[in-house]
Amino acid sequence: MPSFYFPLSVLALLLLAGCSEEQALQPSATTGPQPTLAEPKPQLIPTIQIAPAKGWPEGGKPKAADGLAVTAFAGSLDHPRWLYVLPNGDVLVAETNRSEGGKGGIMGWIMGLVMTRAGAGVPSANRLTLLRDADGDGVAETRKVFLKDLNAPFGMALIGGDFYVANTDALMRFPYKDGDTEIAAAGVRIADLPGLPINHHWTKNIIATPDSTKMMVTVGSNSNIAESGMDHEDRRAAILEIDLKTGKSRVFASGLRNPNGMAWEPQTGALWTVVNERDELGPDLVPDYLTSVKDGGFYGWPYSYFGSNVDERVTPQNAELVAKAIVPDYGLGAHTASLGLTFSSGALLPERMRSGAFIGQHGSWNRNPPSGYKVIFVPFQNGTPSGEPIDVLTGFLNKDGDAQGRPVGVVIDKKGGLLVADDVGNVIWRVTGEAAAASAVAR
Repeated sequence: MPSFYFPLSVLALLLLAGCSEEQALQPSATTGPQPTLAEPKPQLIPTIQIAPAKGWPEGGKPKAADGLAVTAFAGSLDHPRWLYVLPNGDVLVAETNRSEGGKGGIMGWIMGLVMTRAGAGVPSANRLTLLRDADGDGVAETRKVFLKDLNAPFGMALIGGDFYVANTDALMRFPYKDGDTEIAAAGVRIADLPGLPINHHWTKNIIATPDSTKMMVTVGSNSNIAESGMDHEDRRAAILEIDLKTGKSRVFASGLRNPNGMAWEPQTGALWTVVNERDELGPDLVPDYLTSVKDGGFYGWPYSYFGSNVDERVTPQNAELVAKAIVPDYGLGAHTASLGLTFSSGALLPERMRSGAFIGQHGSWNRNPPSGYKVIFVPFQNGTPSGEPIDVLTGFLNKDGDAQGRPVGVVIDKKGGLLVADDVGNVIWRVTGEAAAASAVAR
């Protein structure tokens, strides 16, 4: 480990750098189908602007938009990151965090300090927890450990009697019967996923194809801009397609620095994802984004961003790939850490939120002032984004700049409410229209 004095001096320098580099653009300028792309400002030392993780005070909760109400579906969880709703309405929560891997050296050590301060330094519970709201009042009264002793689990999917979970290093399959509250059987390893020794972006999300024969898997890059070499990026910065019968995989789409949430758009059937873009080009660059995903498509990383905008820091370049780079559909703001994605199907939500995508923005650690730290709704029309984003939940940062919560996964529950995993507040929030909330209280 580095000596005590040197890391503190480096950390102090980082924090000073974070205070000096402020935004030139409002976050709204880097949002939408044609976001403003600022002039790149390569940073030897990245901006650091950490919102210390504090959690919610007694009775505290996010602020819901007009016409919406938010309540706690379940609390006292252990770093809840991702959500999945079973056909019977039970809700599964991945209580998880990075287990091993990440950047090495001084920068890796500093990033560990940063993530700890931001609330991501807790040990991984490595389990899935089942929550059941049998009486329909919007609060889970049953809580059971559904699966344990996993390895930084994240994405989940059910196909018939087969339950799949994405560990950080493998796609696993377990037997499931409707109504089960726990799985004791040993899992079957269907396919290896890129993992150690580095495993910088550790989350692996999954979604089954409509014909249930394959699984789509998100795999983030092992670096910011391939600074350790492309030999460490095999099958990374990509969405993989795995054949569930044979376990064989192929790269479905590439050049996606860190894709997380995935969903099938209900009108067109197209696959969409949200992607975290690169760092250290200044507070206004590069916008994270929401995009449809084309089979065989290349989206720029590491050579370029938002199409053919070349990242001059990357050497050697690849002009042939840059020429093919697809422009993402919709910018989500620079450094917002957009993670969760689900399309609206909620009967308990207002009419203006019946067609579009809900997105959980975990929030920046390297922007001054901070960005993200909210749940937004992007309206859709005819299968594509059709307007400005709408704030759904805000107030995750308090007046002192502390993180009371940080939203991650989002999903529509069986009754039509929106569930939001908050991995700093350790709560699952439930969002409905005000009328629906009043009815639940009355019941």
